[in-house]
Amino acid sequence: MAVNNNITQLHNTTPDQLAEKILQGVKNQFNSFKKELEPNDKETYLTRIQTAKMLSISLTTLNDWSKKQLLHPLKLGNRTYYKLSEIEKTLNNSNNL
Repeated sequence: MAVNNNITQLHNTTPDQLAEKILQGVKNQFNSFKKELEPNDKETYLTRIQTAKMLSISLTTLNDWSKKQLLHPLKLGNRTYYKLSEIEKTLNNSNNL
């Protein structure tokens, strides 16, 4: 039966210093995971169809609302997008009218 006696020796490092280095490594890894799990602040853009479905309206109504400037479409080439945050803001402000 072979016994595995791997020994690692640390020179010029006290047990307290080793514990501190391990703790710092764990903290760094935890902060890295925390950043990955935090919601990002990127804006969400919805297509015309996604916006109409979300609001339960027709594309014609969505077009009318855009012409009346209730919603502000963003054009990118031949595509039209709406910012989710602006839609939510408009809906929240409509309660105050």
